[in-house]
Amino acid sequence: MDLAALRALKPQDYSEAADGYRSVSEMASASKDRLESKIAVFMKESLKGEAASAAIEQLLELGKNFHYIQVECGLVSTALEAFAYEMEAVKRKLGAALADAQAARLTVNADGSVTYPPGGEKSEGGTVTGLTDATASAVGRQAANIDPDPHRRLAQDCADLIATALREASEADAKWAPKLGALKADDDLTVSDRDWSDAATDVKGVQAAGTEYLSSLPQPPKNGDPQANAEWWRGLDAEQQAAWLSVRPETVGALDGLPSTARNEANRMVLAEAHGVAQVEYEAWLKKHPEPTRFQPYTDPATGIVMKGVNVETQDWKKWEEARKEAHKPLDGMNAIQKRFDATGTNGLPEAYLLGFSTDGDGRAIIANGNPDTADHQAVYVPGTTSDLGNIDGNINRMVNVWRAADDEADGKSVSTITWLGYDAPDSVVKDAPFSHYAYDGAPAFNHFLDGLSASHSDPSEPHRTVIAHSYGSTLVGAAAQTGHLHASDVVFAGSPGVRVSRADEMDVSKGHVWNEEADKDPVPDIGRWGHGGDRFVIPSDQEFGANQMATDTEGHSGYWDNHSQSLRNQALVVVGKREEVALKPPPDPWAHVK
Repeated sequence: MDLAALRALKPQDYSEAADGYRSVSEMASASKDRLESKIAVFMKESLKGEAASAAIEQLLELGKNFHYIQVECGLVSTALEAFAYEMEAVKRKLGAALADAQAARLTVNADGSVTYPPGGEKSEGGTVTGLTDATASAVGRQAANIDPDPHRRLAQDCADLIATALREASEADAKWAPKLGALKADDDLTVSDRDWSDAATDVKGVQAAGTEYLSSLPQPPKNGDPQANAEWWRGLDAEQQAAWLSVRPETVGALDGLPSTARNEANRMVLAEAHGVAQVEYEAWLKKHPEPTRFQPYTDPATGIVMKGVNVETQDWKKWEEARKEAHKPLDGMNAIQKRFDATGTNGLPEAYLLGFSTDGDGRAIIANGNPDTADHQAVYVPGTTSDLGNIDGNINRMVNVWRAADDEADGKSVSTITWLGYDAPDSVVKDAPFSHYAYDGAPAFNHFLDGLSASHSDPSEPHRTVIAHSYGSTLVGAAAQTGHLHASDVVFAGSPGVRVSRADEMDVSKGHVWNEEADKDPVPDIGRWGHGGDRFVIPSDQEFGANQMATDTEGHSGYWDNHSQSLRNQALVVVGKREEVALKPPPDPWAHVK
């Protein structure tokens, strides 16, 4: 970039262009939301049949197009804003040099060199060229210092500053031109997984190039306090919020205390890009590992006779299929989350909010049915052993069932039910679940999340909040109460092996607000009760623990959320605060052993 171009450049023009792209991004976001949460919902409620289903599916696909436009235009906006920010700094540097030259009556030439007038009898004046190399610049200044003409030193300083400004302008132009050029979609109407994979690359590119601009923005609190996070977000203007959302969505989506709408927008961007990357990686895996022959004729091991017409799966295929399922596992979880988004409006199901998402390790996901920021009643569910992103669908469905049951009992008040997979759950009942560190490692994050629900709630008064914990999830909730403050009104345990405390009054809620369910043929409470060494432990199912023992009509360790069951309805009654209607188990007969 030469001096004339830099003089003519107006950073404000790029900032205004950024505003335009941001407006397009916001319009695309609003269009996506209208399609998904209003138009498609209305069609689900009023139209039936194959044609209606096909039309709804097409609308949801169109919504994905708007989502892609939102993300890409948001990136363009932030890239332009970052370029304008850098060029504004360069322009200030150039302006200072030109002002100094004018004040000293120096002449700035078209190539950026500076001509100075004679400054004494032995000086004829001269022209100096700007130096940006540190060593050369030092030598130039030294020469200027010993020159008898006092104008030369000032001329050299002005020329160096001009040269530095020109160099920085050229570097910014060279850096941002390819980044902006990459922010374009394929020439078709389909937003593919490869498009989203490219979008993930675009985000990283703008992140790297825009470090200076992003560092100039107000930064999130370092201690992660939800109330401080909320105040930080409220203190940002629209441009700053848009920049954080578009370039650091993973940061915004992970901050407890921010509005659920903002976290949802951020995490859905992360989800879409992660799905694109995972799909491309899965397709590459399939190419690298072609499917072997699946079936072969069965050979009777006793006789060695090949049984015609009887085929069995080969060992090679079984191993391949196991590896393929493992490679596809992240996509299973992401598809389950998207399926929940697409189900909005089905039989009155409210909009879903993605309050947390990550593919690191076994993955993390926090999904709300209904906006918790406006809900009168909130329920937060913590799943147990073997829970991870790949099998999140079952845990999502449990909280869908709780929402439907609680909504039926809520007398018109609003309900939000949340699946919180925000910790690394044990992978194995035998190998991992006996260890408590999974619970204590996850407890701080859970307490922060509950505090964040209070910080982001739109009503100054506290909503009624119920924590529901299953299996090892109850151990985490107990650890959260033991090591911090459990920000909840009621606690419900289901199939608990133990909660790290021995009495209900240690659970940070009022007396009578701890509930427990133990179904017939659920082995987990007994495993916890007797431990792994034969010692007796007090668990929530024991009378001496002090929990309200709710009646159950389901069997096994996973049936507590079966539709239309008493086990589910009892949880729903607790969620909406109807404690007096909960069906309790009759107390044990103290004389049963002598009958």
